[in-house]
Parts: sequence; C-alpha cells; structure tokens
Amino acid sequence: MSCFRKLVFLSSIVLIGVSTFGQEAAAVDTIKASLAKATTAAEKVSVLDNLSRTLMNVNIQEADKYGQQMVEVAEESRDRELMVKAYISNGLRNSYFAGVKEYLKKSIDYYEKGLSLARENRLEELATDALTKLASVYLSVPDYDKASDYIGQAASTASVVENDSLQSVVLQTQGDVHLAKNAKIEALRFYLSSLRLAEKIKDHRLIRDSYVRLSNFYSKIEDHDRAIDYYTLAYKELDNMDTRNVPYQRVIDINSIGNLFAAKKSYDLAIKYHERSLAMADSLKFPNLKVPTYVSLLNHYLGRDEPELALQFLNSKQGKNLLTFLSQFGLSGAGDDAYAVIYTGIGKIDSAKYYFEKASAYYENIANEMMRANFYGHKAAMYKKSGEYNKSIDILLKAQEIAKKNGQLELLSKAAKELDTLYALSGNYELSRQYGSLHYLYKDSLDKLSREKELVQVEAQDEQERQRILAEEMAEKKRRRNNIQYLGITIGIAAFFVVLVLLGMFKVSEGMIKAIGFFVFLMLFEFIFLVFKKKIAGITHGEPLKDLFFMIGLAALLLPLHHWLEHRVIKFLTSHNRLTAAGRHIRSKLFRRSGKDEH
Repeated sequence: MSCFRKLVFLSSIVLIGVSTFGQEAAAVDTIKASLAKATTAAEKVSVLDNLSRTLMNVNIQEADKYGQQMVEVAEESRDRELMVKAYISNGLRNSYFAGVKEYLKKSIDYYEKGLSLARENRLEELATDALTKLASVYLSVPDYDKASDYIGQAASTASVVENDSLQSVVLQTQGDVHLAKNAKIEALRFYLSSLRLAEKIKDHRLIRDSYVRLSNFYSKIEDHDRAIDYYTLAYKELDNMDTRNVPYQRVIDINSIGNLFAAKKSYDLAIKYHERSLAMADSLKFPNLKVPTYVSLLNHYLGRDEPELALQFLNSKQGKNLLTFLSQFGLSGAGDDAYAVIYTGIGKIDSAKYYFEKASAYYENIANEMMRANFYGHKAAMYKKSGEYNKSIDILLKAQEIAKKNGQLELLSKAAKELDTLYALSGNYELSRQYGSLHYLYKDSLDKLSREKELVQVEAQDEQERQRILAEEMAEKKRRRNNIQYLGITIGIAAFFVVLVLLGMFKVSEGMIKAIGFFVFLMLFEFIFLVFKKKIAGITHGEPLKDLFFMIGLAALLLPLHHWLEHRVIKFLTSHNRLTAAGRHIRSKLFRRSGKDEH
C-alpha cells in the first residue's frame, strides 16, 4: 500500500471542536434556558459564547445563528470589550474546523475584526488574546511566517500587560510556532517557561495545557514514553479542575493516550485505551464524543496495513456512525476518501475510482491545501496500482507543488520516490533518474533531521535537568534567605528581652516597661504564630477552612498563655525589688571604677 495511506488528517478536520469544547448535546437545552434568564448584555454574550461553541459539535447552522446573535447583542450594547470578545469567540469556534477553507477564512476574519477593535480602544489584553489565536490558526494554513509575526506582536503586547495567565498562553503559542518551524529546543524552553508560570499562579487549566504541549513535543521527536508521561499528567490534572466539560475531556484524553501507545507500536494497549474511551463516552450518553476514537481505530488499521480490517470497521455500526458525523458536518468527502484508500489497498480499483470521484469535489473546493495534497497522494497510488502511470504522475506533481509551497519535506521525499518509480515504469528513465536524485537529496535532509531528533532528545533531557537544577537552586536560595530572616528575628526578640530585663533593673517608669513589654511579647507570639503557620501549610495545603480551624485552635492555646506570661513578667519587672537592687549594685560598681580611674 502507498506511503500516503494513513488517514490521520481526519483527526484535524473532524475533532478539534469536539476535543476543545466537548459537551453533551443535551446540555444545549440547559444553556438555552440560561440565555432566557440572562438580562444584561454581558450575561447574554457569555451564555451565547458557550452556546455557539457547544453547537459546533451538534448543529453548525444553529451555531452560526447564535454566534451572529452574540455579535448583535455586543454591538447594540456599544461596550467595546464585549464587542471584541464576541468577535474572538466567533473566530475560535470557526477555528475548530480549520481544515476546511470556509471555516478557516471565517476564523481569520473574525479574529482580525476583534484585533482591530481592541487596538482602536487600547484593550491590550484582548488584543494579545486575538494575536495569539491568529498565530495558532495560521499554523493550520500552514503559514509559518504570518504565525511568527502574530506571536511576535502578541509577546510584545503581553510584556506591558500584567497578566500571568495571558503571558503563559503566549509562551505556549510561541512554543507551538517554534516547534512547527523545527526549532525544537527553543520550543521546549517556551513550553517549560509556560509550565513554570502556570504552576506559580496555580492555574490548573494552563498547567494541563502545558503538559499536553510537552507531550506533543516529545511525540514529535519520537520520545514516546515521555510523551505518554506528560499526557498522563495532563489527564490527572483534570482532577484539579471543576469546569463543566471535564468528564468529556477525560474521554478525549484516554483516546489520545491510546494514540500515543499506537505510535509506540504498543497496539494491544492502544486498543485497550480506545475501548475504554468508547465506554466512557457511552456512560455520558454523548455519541459525537466517540468520533475521535472511531478515527483512531480507522487509522490504527490503516497504519498497520490491514485494509480488510479497516473496511470491516468502516462497514460496522461504529464506522457508520463516523460516516454519519462526517456527512452531518459537510465532511462526507473525507469518508469517501477513506473508502477509496481501503479499496485501493484491497485491490478493488473500480470501487476505489468510484469513491475518489465522489471525494474530488470536497478536496478541490472545500479542504485546505495540505489535505488536498494527501488526497492527491492517495489517488496517485490507486492509478499506479491500476497501471495508469501517466495519470498517477500528473496527480503526484500537483501534490509535490503543494508540498514545496508549504515546505513539507517528508511529503516531498515521498512524492519524489513515487515519481522516480512511476517515470521508470512509464519508460522515461531520464526523469526517473532526476527524481531518484531528488528523492535521495530529500532523504539526506530527512536523515539529518532524524539525527537532529536524537540530538534534540539528548538536549531536551539536558534542558529539563538544567531547569530542575535551577528550580532547586532557587528553592535553596529562598530557604537560606528565609532561615537568615528567622535567625535575625530570633536574635532581635532575644535582644528586646535583654533590654526589657535591664529596664527592670533601673528606675524606669512602670508605663514605659509595660509599653515595651507589650511590644516585645507581641513580637514573640506573632513570631510563634508565623512559625506554626508555615508548618501548618504543609498539612492543610492552603485550604481556607482547614487553615481557619488550625489558626483558631492555635489562638485558643497561645492567646491565654500570651496574656498570662506577659502579665507575670511585667509584674515582676515593675516590682523594683531584687532587680532594682541589682541595678543599683551594677551602677555603683561602674561609678566606683570610673572614680578610681580618675585618681
């Protein structure tokens, strides 16, 4: 079967919306009820944002209707912040289907409107948000230059905005852009910086997003175990989140971990995770949530070169559900392409031609360029198998042109290798040699990148170790600084007690001793509270209710002791008996010694 066989691109066009904002279809009625109760423009925009994005997984036409209604509500309010948010929200929901030209264009248009309005009204945080999202959507085109430009602007704007959450998102997207441009070490640094910042502000959503990106990073450099480790951490981070879509996101995560095991060639484990994902989706009664797993299973069979099993799956109830989903969202061409690839693999050329013909209109008019290039590769493989070499060559040249335009080196290498074979089969040995040389040129570049992957793995481990050491050094410096401060406070309190005792040895007014005594004992017991609070934090983990009970118990114990001890010591110091006599004795000795020195 052709090197173009695997249909992983299905995931990108079908599932972004489901994985980004997966919610039960039945929740739509609940959200609509919330919309009916909303009174202010801000409340309506918030509910319409939720509703329109949720409907992208259920009914796109209805999603468009509510998205437009959100813009109208925001515009009528004349609240510039709401207006920008409405445009950005519409850009985001359309980006869920960035693999389709129509939605990609809509997404960019909405983002640019939001950005323009934010800049006109100096809404820097919203402008940064729009710039970051534009950078992300241009990675889907792909247009790396524009993505770099937008994320550069976002980083510049974010630097003057005191918002750590937004800064973390910018760092994540900077990592995405650098990873797309093959600057892997820089990407890793951005991801780790984003993670540290998210951990600092204890934002679990951002911590989770950073883990997912680190998993993707290690998957790209084929360090599958680390990729699985980080996605598992991302999955566990859902325990710390209480947003409505957490149960649905768990289903997506389990399927994604299954895909990582498949990449590691642990196929039995991969199937186990996919089956678990389907069972979880069943328990939530959300059929569309199964679609990511259906695609994973289809890719699983195609990736293992098992077209018969792929056909069996596609004709099963699960496969039919996948095809229904594709048809419902205007993506039926992707399903036709899947059938065409499968029939090519089995050797049923007439059936393959029939489905390629059905899929052509979708890929020529609707799909983005990279998806079209993959489609051309699938179709060329079919013509090669049927012996129609010239048709195969013509189509592969189109795929090669798209790959060259978008800098897709792996696709260029595959196309050159196929063209070398096809020209030889058609008797054009000169062009065969040219494309053979070109294939080896691309292959050398890919081998170099492969060696760089090994180097990047080592550098990535070194970078993580460096970051760990830096974190430990910073923690140690902080601990030493705190210990010095604790020591200074202890010495200071002890010095104040010495001064207090000395005051009791001389004729000092009772009011002064009481005032200084009050201050010294206040310092002592507040310091005790401080020490206990630090120890308690390790037990309560900052939970307000537990902290409150501990502090009440500590106060109940220490406050009476504070008053009793302060009263007894002050009473003793102000009695002017033994201490006063001791003070006179010390003073007489000092004066006697000074007198002798004068003689």
